[in-house]
Amino acid sequence: MKSLQSFGKLRKPKLFMLRRVVGGSMSPKLRPGQLLFATPLFKRLRPGHVIIFQHHGKEKIKRIERLEQGKLFVIGDNLPNSTDSRHFGWLTSRDVVARVIWPKLAK
Repeated sequence: MKSLQSFGKLRKPKLFMLRRVVGGSMSPKLRPGQLLFATPLFKRLRPGHVIIFQHHGKEKIKRIERLEQGKLFVIGDNLPNSTDSRHFGWLTSRDVVARVIWPKLAK
């Protein structure tokens, strides 16, 4: 009879993430060095939500501008200083790591 192998402890899902803003692409609403809270537990994403996503192995913070057929077009609030979907194209929902919940960032 085969025995079951243990793959270590089961991890609890993270409810919140703490991140520090790097760069000025989301200025003036998010300033470099500012802390923010995000959650990976979200039901739906909508235009106007600020998200953290993976792009080329790095986490980035941008605002959702448009949603079409499960794809997201994201932009920075500081358009002249932002590298966003205008440069790298649409994202998929699988790229999203979390949605920013604090500070509240109305557009």
